[in-house]
Amino acid sequence: MTNAYIAVDFGGGSGRVMAASIHGSMLRMEEVHRFPNRQVWLGNHLYWDFLALFDEMKQGLKKAVQKGYFVRTIGIDTWGVDFGLIDEKGNLLGNPICYRDTFTDGLPGMFFDDKSIIEHYAVAGIQVMPINTLFQLYGMQRNGDSALSAATRLLFMPDLFSFFLTGVSNNEYCIASTSELLDARRQTWNDELIGKMGLPRHLFGEIVMPGCVRGEVKSSICEETGLLKGTQVLAVGSHDTASAVFAIPSTKKRTGFLSSGTWSLLGVELDKPILTEEARKAGFTNEGGVGGKIRFLQNITGLWMLQKLMAQWKERGEVVEYEELIAEAELSSISSLIDVDDKRFQNPGNMENEISACCWENGSPTPVSKGDFVRCVLQSLALRYRKAVTRLNTFLPEPIEQLNIVGGGARNRLLNQLTSEALGIPVSAGPFEATAIGNILVQAISCRDIKDKDEIKEFILI
Repeated sequence: MTNAYIAVDFGGGSGRVMAASIHGSMLRMEEVHRFPNRQVWLGNHLYWDFLALFDEMKQGLKKAVQKGYFVRTIGIDTWGVDFGLIDEKGNLLGNPICYRDTFTDGLPGMFFDDKSIIEHYAVAGIQVMPINTLFQLYGMQRNGDSALSAATRLLFMPDLFSFFLTGVSNNEYCIASTSELLDARRQTWNDELIGKMGLPRHLFGEIVMPGCVRGEVKSSICEETGLLKGTQVLAVGSHDTASAVFAIPSTKKRTGFLSSGTWSLLGVELDKPILTEEARKAGFTNEGGVGGKIRFLQNITGLWMLQKLMAQWKERGEVVEYEELIAEAELSSISSLIDVDDKRFQNPGNMENEISACCWENGSPTPVSKGDFVRCVLQSLALRYRKAVTRLNTFLPEPIEQLNIVGGGARNRLLNQLTSEALGIPVSAGPFEATAIGNILVQAISCRDIKDKDEIKEFILI
């Protein structure tokens, strides 16, 4: 059997279970299971199907064992801000609500005034956004949600998966930092804010750092999947961007990162947060990274718009292949630009019509072909990246010299080219499987199979 680390990586559109083994300075990875992730409207809310996702994770673990992998440890990463609530008997109090639900719209303005929002950022360091955990909880309070009073623990998505694997509840630092409920300097819960909100303090558990043991897989799940008893679940950079950024190779150059996927997260890693009013006004956020680092970044709408367009075209019965769309976009000469951060693009019923309407309102040429729509989105993203880098550099001692793109978007050659042209600095792409790689590297370091991430020089996906 081959010793392996398992990375369970949940994205907004799909999830996968990856098995990885180390051979000298090479990390060899195999995708053993991939599955869809969907949001489901039920009643008045948009939910994640946690039960189905948990079952898919178990199927992936079982497949890894059947393929002959001896599973040493398991690490789990997901998107940020969303959570589940657990009662005193360890029961899940309903499927987690998706951050794209609109029930939090307008809540930041109700919760903060101009003075208090400045004071809040000076502690939390997180960009105030209605999707954040803080406002999901505030919305639940305003709606009189009975789950809050019945809950004994709040667990973010990777914490929730870990809990039902191990029976142990804790909150990983990187994912908790996306909530807007931490003290960014102290890397602890912001008890003053939690008290101000009137939330029970017992909801917020022990914060564990990447590399720590979260618990051992339950015996019943070991029997179900074939895992050996005592198999440990480790804390990794449980926010997928934290894992992706950790996978970026070290360099002597001043390097920024762009995690390109459904969202674009553009920034740099720092030793300490930047909590100034200037940073708040510029829309920067201070999220936790592996090794206690701070990911100082902007959240920017990413390839969500392209994903939405593709889904819409498929629903119409049209053949949609990613590479063909990029090739068509490369041939398009459309020059139209849109504001990718405009709320109108957050979750429109018809993305194609929304983009066309925006172009018409701006007096720009309206996209006609699929290639036009794709190029319009990608060149608008590149322009937004330039704006973000220009502003980012004002907070740094020296400007960044290169940008490293990781995540699924790193494979988009046209977006990479447009971004390099817009920024005027070199843009490097990869590693393409950065989130899984970063997840696995933390496990390997924790198990002392490697000293640091730079021992791995080559990544191979089989």
